[in-house]
Amino acid sequence: MTIKERYTGIIEWFKINMPSPETELHYQNPYQLLIAVILSAQCTDKRINMVTPALFEAFPTPYDLAKSSAEEIFKYIRSVTFPNNKSKSLLGMANMLVDKYNGEVPSSLDELIKIPGVGRKTANVILSVVYNQATMAVDTHVFRVSNRIGLTKNSPNPLVTEKTLIKYIPKELIGTAHHWLILHGRYVCTARKPNCLECGIRDFCQFYSTNKQ
Repeated sequence: MTIKERYTGIIEWFKINMPSPETELHYQNPYQLLIAVILSAQCTDKRINMVTPALFEAFPTPYDLAKSSAEEIFKYIRSVTFPNNKSKSLLGMANMLVDKYNGEVPSSLDELIKIPGVGRKTANVILSVVYNQATMAVDTHVFRVSNRIGLTKNSPNPLVTEKTLIKYIPKELIGTAHHWLILHGRYVCTARKPNCLECGIRDFCQFYSTNKQ
């Protein structure tokens, strides 16, 4: 099977079986999504969705958050991973949005990655979900699944994975494919033991073809 055949088969299956995937983070505007994605680093979306309602209510705008303190923010996010660092990042993020971007979330990669707590992955999520740009956010699920099923071959890092996926996935499907891979990694192609017998793309999967009995 060629790499193009693998991509075509996998994409066609997802287009039929998961036509409209969406992020599982709860949010109502770009500012809220930015907070949620920053908090979600090395943490589950389920946990983030538990803590953000009270946080959003307490700090409905970047201006409200910027007037707070890391100590105050910590009270709302103490149950997430690395709450001390993330409290400082959220405060820094809010101050930058207020001071440099008039309270708005910027729409370019170069500007987004200047914001505290925002790396390339987080920036690409915002660009894709909020601004409908053809960006591929590579988190742990996307990185693992892409390598395992053979969309990338022993990719050494997320940036190489990102560039490879963008090369082969049609531009109009890149944002959608990001959600396909995340959800597939979260519920089917899990880290410890992939559920190959329940997997709809196993006929196109390099891992399955190598390991099936």
